[in-house]
Amino acid sequence: MISSTIWLMELANQIFFIAFALIGLGLFLSAVYQYRANKASGFSIYWPLSVGIFSLSSLSFGIALWTHKFFLTIANTSFIISVFLLIFLYRSWNQRPFTKNQALLLSLIPVFIFFFYDYLRVIPETFKQRVALITITQELFLIWQIWELRKYYQVDRTLVVRWLIFLTAFTLLGETCRTLWVLIGSTQTNFFLYAQDALALTLLWIGYGSTILVYVALGSFYLEKQIRKENQIANALKVTKEENEKITELLKEKERLIYGLMKANKTAATGALSASIAHELNQPLGATNLNIQFLKMKLEKGALTPELGKEILDSLEDDNKRATTIVKSLRSIFTEGETNAEKIQLGDLISQVLDIVKPELKSKNIQIQLRVDDDLVIKVNPAEIEQVILNLVNNAAQALANSGKLQRVITIEAISSGVSAHLTVSDNGTGVHHEFKPHLFELLSSTRQAGMGLGLWLCKHIVTRNGGSIHYEEAHGEGAKFVVKFPR
Repeated sequence: MISSTIWLMELANQIFFIAFALIGLGLFLSAVYQYRANKASGFSIYWPLSVGIFSLSSLSFGIALWTHKFFLTIANTSFIISVFLLIFLYRSWNQRPFTKNQALLLSLIPVFIFFFYDYLRVIPETFKQRVALITITQELFLIWQIWELRKYYQVDRTLVVRWLIFLTAFTLLGETCRTLWVLIGSTQTNFFLYAQDALALTLLWIGYGSTILVYVALGSFYLEKQIRKENQIANALKVTKEENEKITELLKEKERLIYGLMKANKTAATGALSASIAHELNQPLGATNLNIQFLKMKLEKGALTPELGKEILDSLEDDNKRATTIVKSLRSIFTEGETNAEKIQLGDLISQVLDIVKPELKSKNIQIQLRVDDDLVIKVNPAEIEQVILNLVNNAAQALANSGKLQRVITIEAISSGVSAHLTVSDNGTGVHHEFKPHLFELLSSTRQAGMGLGLWLCKHIVTRNGGSIHYEEAHGEGAKFVVKFPR
């Protein structure tokens, strides 16, 4: 009768272990699917690895009695590794991954567990020592897990993280009670895993059940993370739509300006002035279009992080503000209104322009040489003079791109000369052909086939309007040089 009871207890325990192995396998397949679908979004490989090895551990416990007791060594070592991998997972959440040397050193722990446990397994009457080896190691790892989770909870105070801390602490409590009972409370001196007393088995299955709940909670954690990501994408698309509406409004404003100018005067000169608005708006609107395309690409690939999204949207906002400033500036120029001059450092205006053209210069392999006197203050309309500097730099970049030279350099100088401030923009390109020099600053005059003859005329118009002057000089050696003078 007793042997029949023991046989039934052993069978029930094996069935329980195999059932936990099947549950773990299902969780493993789900974790692998989520990891492969969201790998680019920062999903960690440690989660599917841990639950997969836990499933292997349960299966090894389930078949050990039917096959060979060596599977007990595999089962216990695998269980410790599954607990260990959760430490790696939680540290990755805290952005403090182990170094290669640390990971290599820590990997010696499961190796030691494997050989020492297998050594004890073949020695009679060592069951208590084997239980103590596994449970105490597990308890130390559980304490480490709780410490990492509490650190992460300071950043992400969600219900799922609180639930993970509770489950891990509950598992730790159960395993501690099991260790104390097996070592101190139980009267058995030599018993087998599958035939322990009722309390020891109850504590064992409570620990296994809470471990399964930890893996379920991890699935909820990553599901919640995926939902957050989708909400961020939806919000980004909403903001992008709003930015597109602003761009549309700016384009309508441009059309209204062109229509008003054409209506006021039907001459060719006025038509050219109208076209200059489109000419000046090309760069900010072109940059906006590139940013929108880049945002769409990242959204389609699922690679948009909150930081990258914010950076793109900030860039879109800056481009829209710049386009608005250009429209207001050109409107005031054409109506011959007040210049709204203010004191500003010329070096600051140059820096703002270089921030705008930096990507284009880099793509064309153009270097910038800069010499700017400190505290060089002029009284001008900043938006209008920024447009002058931008036009001169763009002209130099276009000339260098068409020159065929490998070494391309734009030199920008801003120096004090008596009562004047001199701004020069020069390049080492091929220079301006002699037939174009007398007409450089005339309306509808262009040195490029695709040009409209608006840029330099507009530069002169703005500089003169702000009390300065502009002229062309031959650069030293080769290339073109434009000199702008402002009263200080």
